[in-house]
Amino acid sequence: MRLFADHALLPSGWERNVALTIGSDGMIADVGVGTTAVGAMRTAGPLVPGMPNLHSHAFQRALAGRTGRRTPEGSGRDSFWTWRAAMYAFIDHVDADAFEAIALQAYVEMLKAGYTAVAEFHYVHHDPQGWAYANPAELAHRIVAAAQNAGIGLTLLPVFYAHSGFGGAPPLVGQRRFVHTVDSYARLVAGLQADAAARGYKVGVAAHSLRAVTPDELRAIVALAPATGPIHIHAAEQTQEVADCGAALGARPVDWLLDHAGLDTRWCLVHATHMTPDETRRLAASGAVAGLAPATEADLGDGTFAARTFIDRGGAFGIGSDSNTLIDPYAELRQLEWSQRLSRLERNVLARNEAPVGQFLYSLAATGGAQALALPAGAIAVGRRADLVVLNTDDPALAAQAIDDVLDAAIFGPSRMPVRDVMVAGRWVVREGRHANEQDALAGYRATLARLAAA
Repeated sequence: MRLFADHALLPSGWERNVALTIGSDGMIADVGVGTTAVGAMRTAGPLVPGMPNLHSHAFQRALAGRTGRRTPEGSGRDSFWTWRAAMYAFIDHVDADAFEAIALQAYVEMLKAGYTAVAEFHYVHHDPQGWAYANPAELAHRIVAAAQNAGIGLTLLPVFYAHSGFGGAPPLVGQRRFVHTVDSYARLVAGLQADAAARGYKVGVAAHSLRAVTPDELRAIVALAPATGPIHIHAAEQTQEVADCGAALGARPVDWLLDHAGLDTRWCLVHATHMTPDETRRLAASGAVAGLAPATEADLGDGTFAARTFIDRGGAFGIGSDSNTLIDPYAELRQLEWSQRLSRLERNVLARNEAPVGQFLYSLAATGGAQALALPAGAIAVGRRADLVVLNTDDPALAAQAIDDVLDAAIFGPSRMPVRDVMVAGRWVVREGRHANEQDALAGYRATLARLAAA
């Protein structure tokens, strides 16, 4: 396939008259600049790399908009921890069919929003009573089926979760669907690696958090990671977690991981919200990706990531939809920049290298996200996967914008539909803002919600 764009965002910046040759394997074989459209399919707008979504809990899409009531008077203020109780109550009713239907709806929405691949941080493994399915990978396979039905790239991260708190505390009743031993987790990962080779998705490993694993367990599951597979963990999302980690392990979560886990470019620390300046500098230097979910972090009252220091030190970051309360990479980047403006009382806090702030952040998040997913994506370049987004210049916010400002208009302007077309691995999955399976996915999702409500 030969694809031509009047403007395309390459690693060098915006270029004019760009032609891409895309092989049958879905990879970009050639990039020509200043060429012609002869013999090529012409895009209907500017071309940008697709955005990898480095952190998703797909099932939580069905919880969005349902946790806005305050806790009963006298029970204390609402927080991440009260939201978590609501999430545990919800997951009690979600069976395998519902799990797949919710994931499919989330993944269709991701594609329409311009996410072209997703890292699914998959920690719900067992049935609603906490028993292993006859196929221990049942719910993981439902995630794979949903992703492939939607057409989104997938890095599957089965999550090891064993304890309710530091010191190996026994799991809570509400956590019964999550729990594995090291041996049962090893069998799960091995089975998924074999399945992934046959079905074309990526597998990594993940620990839920330092409170959910012991140090010995963490070492054991990291050793299970495929040679090219990523390693993810929630870290320093909440101040209570930071304090508890200090009391139990003698160090803050990010410091402990830096000192004991051998962080490198294969790692992604999700959130990393509450770090000291020294932790921020050290994490940036490690090569690990900071996995940010600014909309979820705002929704849960987590706090604000120290983005300016981290980026100034050359830190890699990507963005994720996390709880899927909001599925929109442009809104995530807007929230990231705006959170810095509110805390620092400045504008354009994260702008660098003469590029507008939105373009700069988009490019960094795309490359950092690809690193976190261990996928050759995140840039329009030879050897990268043809995960591409055509921007919608019919959206009034993007209309008549200079090309240098078009991404900033999509991120910071009043844009409602910035994405026109989406390609994943050389195949169009969204055209003119529509996904071929969106009506069927929505019908299944509606029926699932109605069934869960009735239960």
